[in-house]
Amino acid sequence: MTRKTGEMFLKRELLPFFWCSGCGNGIIMGCIFRAMEESGLSRENTVVVTGIGCWGKADDYFTTHAFHGTHGRALAVATGIKSANPSLDVIALVGDGDGATIGGNHLIHAARRNADITVIMSNNNNYGMTGGQYSGTTPFGAITSTSRYGHAEDEFDVSELVKTAGAGYVAKGTIANPLQLQKFIEKAFQKRNGFRFVEAMNICPTYYGKNNKTGNAPEMIEKLRKNTVEIKTARAAEPHELKGKIIVGEYADKEVDGFIKRYKEIQKKASVVSRK
Repeated sequence: MTRKTGEMFLKRELLPFFWCSGCGNGIIMGCIFRAMEESGLSRENTVVVTGIGCWGKADDYFTTHAFHGTHGRALAVATGIKSANPSLDVIALVGDGDGATIGGNHLIHAARRNADITVIMSNNNNYGMTGGQYSGTTPFGAITSTSRYGHAEDEFDVSELVKTAGAGYVAKGTIANPLQLQKFIEKAFQKRNGFRFVEAMNICPTYYGKNNKTGNAPEMIEKLRKNTVEIKTARAAEPHELKGKIIVGEYADKEVDGFIKRYKEIQKKASVVSRK
């Protein structure tokens, strides 16, 4: 069996990647490219939408159609593109700052309405591009450029948030286990209806790692691996046993009527009324 590399979706002429040495975004990109090929996506029918931030640069490297939006608005743009042309496969790439902090309201409502798009969030627990400020996913007590003596707030569990909002498919993986992460992304691509969300837990050696003295990139990835708990194991554990752990797995996997289907039904009703 020929191993699928997904290279047809990569602009090789733009390599090496823009990101800092040790950043895990390249691992996530590899997972996405391979998942796209495995899922049968085409360059001609796929639109990649990004916002602002380190992960927002990802659209540069895709041979698909792409739209680079403003900060926190990638999901609004992606929803609009899908609504205007439902035949397209629309993928939104957002960071924890772009997607869950500045764009947090869009995330909640896109999940609530089950917008028929796939969202892949690179979560490195801080704003990377602008200097390592804290975001909505920065853990309590963490040192950042805007919390020099420790972060005073609790973080979002973004996957739980999106699940609670009503999304059809929600999964969380890490760059320490690319095979599992790719599997989640493939499943998200293969589903045709509803909001699909995959959270990729990432590292930021340049800022978060340096500020919190968590080691170099390989050491951070190893700590990430050791700190993960499968969701089935977590369900049987006591809350204190899961403190500070990353729970990986599928948070939601259900059949839903997506926004496009529901909106078309409303349009049909409206057209009948208008003809009377």
